[in-house]
Amino acid sequence: MNALDAAIAAALGSTPLASQAVGGGCIHCARRVDLADGRRVFVKSAGGAQAMLLVAEARALALLAPHIRVPRVLGQDLTADGTRWLALEWLELQALDAASWADLGRQLACLHAVVADRHGLDHDNFIGATPQSNTTAETWLEFYLERRLRPQIRLARSHGHDLSETGILALAEALLAGHEPAPALLHGDLWSGNAAALPGATAVVFDPAPYHGDPETDLAMLELFGGPLPEAFLRGYGTLASDRMRRRPLYDLYHALNHLNLFGSGYASMVRRCIENLRRGGS
Repeated sequence: MNALDAAIAAALGSTPLASQAVGGGCIHCARRVDLADGRRVFVKSAGGAQAMLLVAEARALALLAPHIRVPRVLGQDLTADGTRWLALEWLELQALDAASWADLGRQLACLHAVVADRHGLDHDNFIGATPQSNTTAETWLEFYLERRLRPQIRLARSHGHDLSETGILALAEALLAGHEPAPALLHGDLWSGNAAALPGATAVVFDPAPYHGDPETDLAMLELFGGPLPEAFLRGYGTLASDRMRRRPLYDLYHALNHLNLFGSGYASMVRRCIENLRRGGS
């Protein structure tokens, strides 16, 4: 048993019995800690600049918790050696089935019903390990171009990728012309790997990057790596805009650019496909 596990257990009012590395922490160190009082805890830890991602995650989970099922935050702290830790309830996750997909649709509709006056958020956060600006804007067009696309395009160009900032933003502006969604509360990083089921067909989501914006961005991300939305989800969520698929390549582009910036040229073809679909007016 290491000193960090002992410190975490003490902060949670117990002592550690066992600890083992687990999946779910591609950026941070992740492990399961079993406590003497019978609790099992999921712990993420990191030092240096990555520690701030855990602060943002705890804040994001607290923001979403009243509206959608997320892991409960049990505690967080910074140790004397500069290691930040975040302790979450341990959840027995299962693959989504028809019943839990329907529940996810219902829960996400409830989240999206939480509406603000402006797009954005009162604090910044991260998308993966990339800083994400949430400075508010009155219109969705301004927010998406200036807080989402432009920073990712410039970051990609700084990495040597040949992208036309002016050209991409012109395509985006044309596609979003007249589209004025209410600033809904979003998960922000809702790919299929950030959603699962609990026993009893309850859906749970995790690793959010929230802000207020177009609900279609969550739906697009859910499809980006997971295929078309299941009928069960659609029944739970409710009516979708008939023309939303026109905007999906634009919303995919933000995450494609972020993957390009985080993981390199293996995602260049995804970026190109999104841009070509934008030139065709969506798909």
